[in-house]
Amino acid sequence: MPANHHMRKLTAILFLGLLCSCQNLQNQKISEEELLKQELQKVNWNQVDEFPSVATCDSIKDETTRKQCFFDFLTVTIQQKLDLDTLSILYPQIDTIQVKVTVYPDSRIEFEPQFPSDSLAYDKVKIDSILHSRLTDFPKINPALKRGIPVKTQFILPVILNVE
Repeated sequence: MPANHHMRKLTAILFLGLLCSCQNLQNQKISEEELLKQELQKVNWNQVDEFPSVATCDSIKDETTRKQCFFDFLTVTIQQKLDLDTLSILYPQIDTIQVKVTVYPDSRIEFEPQFPSDSLAYDKVKIDSILHSRLTDFPKINPALKRGIPVKTQFILPVILNVE
């Protein structure tokens, strides 16, 4: 009798374990759009009257579409610049890198990779220097405006690295 009881308990634990691991796989597949949406909701956009923008998006009248255009433009440009790179070869396990982007009032842009706290596996300094060397010659970005005055904005972009 007790042996049977143990088996049942073990089966239940194994089953739960399986459930949990499947759940994780599902969660990892959150799309880039979702990630971006979550990140953008964290940004306090109420602090600015006009979002940062680039020339290609300036003609869009609808604010939400223009903002999306800007983020898509940034993400694609960063992806293209990093595609040429050794990042995905050096770190095949990194498929998405969170890049903190700061747009200064003088149109300067700064990129800073954000790493999960357990990311001892990555050489942060190396990744940082790859980002810095690659993410140059960006098209001019118009800073965000608050009452007509350029202001600094910061946001995090999830950039997918190995786009197959």
